[in-house]
Amino acid sequence: MHLSGVVAAAAVLPIAPRQSTPTPVTALTVNLDQRFQSIDGFGFSEAFQRAYNIYNLEEPKRSQVVDLLFNTTTGAGFSIVRNGIGSSPNSSLDWMNTIAPTGPANPASALEYIWDGKDSGQLWVSQQAVKYGVNVFYANAWSAPGFMKTNGRDSNGGLLCGVRGSACSSGDWRQAYADYLVKYIRFYEESGVKVTHLGFLNEPDFSTSYASMQSNGSQSADFIKVLHPALAKAGLSHVHIACCDATGWRVQATMTNALKEAGVEDLIGIITSHPYSNGISGTLPTSRKVWQTEFSDLAGGWSTAWYTNGATGDGYTWANHIYTGLTAGNVSAYLWWVATQDRETNNNNNEKLILVDKGDYFVSKRFWAFAQYSRLIRPGAVRVGVAGGSNLRSTAFLNADGTVVVNVINTAATEAALSVSGVRAIAAKAWKTDNDNDMAAVAATVGPDGTVSGVSVPGRGLISFVITTLAS
Repeated sequence: MHLSGVVAAAAVLPIAPRQSTPTPVTALTVNLDQRFQSIDGFGFSEAFQRAYNIYNLEEPKRSQVVDLLFNTTTGAGFSIVRNGIGSSPNSSLDWMNTIAPTGPANPASALEYIWDGKDSGQLWVSQQAVKYGVNVFYANAWSAPGFMKTNGRDSNGGLLCGVRGSACSSGDWRQAYADYLVKYIRFYEESGVKVTHLGFLNEPDFSTSYASMQSNGSQSADFIKVLHPALAKAGLSHVHIACCDATGWRVQATMTNALKEAGVEDLIGIITSHPYSNGISGTLPTSRKVWQTEFSDLAGGWSTAWYTNGATGDGYTWANHIYTGLTAGNVSAYLWWVATQDRETNNNNNEKLILVDKGDYFVSKRFWAFAQYSRLIRPGAVRVGVAGGSNLRSTAFLNADGTVVVNVINTAATEAALSVSGVRAIAAKAWKTDNDNDMAAVAATVGPDGTVSGVSVPGRGLISFVITTLAS
């Protein structure tokens, strides 16, 4: 047969579908049997009249800022307020006003107290906090009134008269200073706010042009031996003495050792420090709880960025600072410096979480970094073990209500899918913060074996889980 012009049909074979590569899942395992420090909370200050930044806002913005700070559902849920105890007779200098503006000639004479019912706006902020259930208030003095000090003023350092190394012709003012602090606590109690922690120093290794008083560990011990019985005599034994809010962790370690050598460690409720001059590099040498009571970015210009190559004001940077404090430092509390600042009257840097400007407010990503921890890890929680994954900085906490909180910082640039096991979950919620999200809710899946999955942490992002377990 002639086949010219005939085309044979070729067989068409089916093409097999391309097999997708499963996304690798990083498994995190919580260990409830591995226990670390208990948590008192997270907080901020509105000292040096910063509280007026909130108070002077018109409604509804004033209430909105308060809600951002304290609401445990939509805000940061801060649980500690640090108030500055004033020592200055001249509040117009942006200092905190004293409750005893006129000093007597000697410490044996009674002080004349004046209470304005405002305390530089701090009382109002504290009263709002009480409405949200906050019950931890740290009253912290930067200095004693000037007439109680060697230099005769509340600024530029100087020692409290009566501690070792001081020389004051007027006498020993330690008892008068203790009584002054007790009176401050009384004023707050009468106004519906119960002070729970009391500090008599702030950065005592640093002399400044604003309120400041110098002290080493031994000199601090000299005053604690007077303050402790003064609180007991006043029926304020529930108030925990704090010491010493040094500028850096190593400085505070030295002061803490001196307190121990002086035999006053058991009279102290908490050891407090700032990480400015040197950061948190380990635990402090004490059996007391440790609080990080002030930290911020004092240099950078105002920023609302989450991640810009690790800038000092980035929210991501501060999430990592909190992680370091909770893990390397075993701190029971982590506090920011001031919650708000006004653009017109204060340095427009990153030392605040919220910028107030011309009747409006602007929220930084640093705020949301804190919120991922402070809203979910509640007072009374205990840090527990968590392991698994690379490029992840994870912490886990067992709340008093039985829920388990897991916070995960992704230090890599790429997203990481996660699963969480080690607790038998019956429900789970998650929230994430990154360049595009401010503690945005994320759906999480609970498997039949109680493992939480279906959630990814963005590159350079932070995600937090709240897991309800059978034991909750």
